[in-house]
Amino acid sequence: MNNYHSLVLDQKESTKHGEHSFPVRKYITTLSADCPVVTTHWHEEAELTMLIEGDCTYQIDLKEYHIQAGDLVFIPPLILHSLCNKLNNEILSETFVFHLNFLGANTTDICSTQYLTPIMNLEFSIPFIISPEHKAYCSLKDIYYQISNLYAEKSYGYELAIKGLLLQAIFLLLQTREKSTFPNVSTKSDNLKNVLDYIELNYAKNLTISELADVCNFSDYHFMRFFKKHMNMTCIEYINILRLEKSIELFKQGNTSIVDVSLSVGFNNLSYFHRAFKKKYHMTPLSYIKLTQF
Repeated sequence: MNNYHSLVLDQKESTKHGEHSFPVRKYITTLSADCPVVTTHWHEEAELTMLIEGDCTYQIDLKEYHIQAGDLVFIPPLILHSLCNKLNNEILSETFVFHLNFLGANTTDICSTQYLTPIMNLEFSIPFIISPEHKAYCSLKDIYYQISNLYAEKSYGYELAIKGLLLQAIFLLLQTREKSTFPNVSTKSDNLKNVLDYIELNYAKNLTISELADVCNFSDYHFMRFFKKHMNMTCIEYINILRLEKSIELFKQGNTSIVDVSLSVGFNNLSYFHRAFKKKYHMTPLSYIKLTQF
């Protein structure tokens, strides 16, 4: 299980997905009433996901898509996306995150120049949701299971096989491509990316609504409505979640001073940090430190 990770925590664009020589990583994501969302994020890698259990809502480039168990989801690089459990049922999904450079996007052959690089540059619009009605669904589902088995078994040469299967998946997706609308990415998407970037860089500071609204050139009221609509939570809730995730990273790195960690991630009130940490992780910071030491 050490090769499987959770997208609930490893969701920031700075996350390292796999190794430099093999930039592919499998993630297991579970959502429930206690942990109902994977917050809006983006990264340079593409994603191929299968929903194993439950029904949920994906938000991709600020548009909502309802998906059901068995559906496949493809997220191109650089696209804002999130996952929300609106029905409070148990959600289980498996995701392969991979960099298109692994498939040859950084070369100069025809596969790169005509297909992979245009995908990375958002010149092609290919389907996000592949449901059983999609003509390539059965083939893509078979490819997904082959990749999953190879990743788990790691037989000699499995990297070669996974690379070939991912290229097959891209080929099948390109058969239903459409003219892309992404070169004229909406201002809304850009605004949200800018403010998420700003929060990522300044989460340890005393951020104010007015300061964040200025990033988008919005009024405070307009900004709060905009953020809540597209993030499914308030700005303050998002900042606190990010700070808690950063505290987890520090504890994992061996930092055992709860006061120092609390202050370094932006919680100036230790009691509030304790309450927020326990609410999110169902244990105290001290309990988490003891748990990770063994």
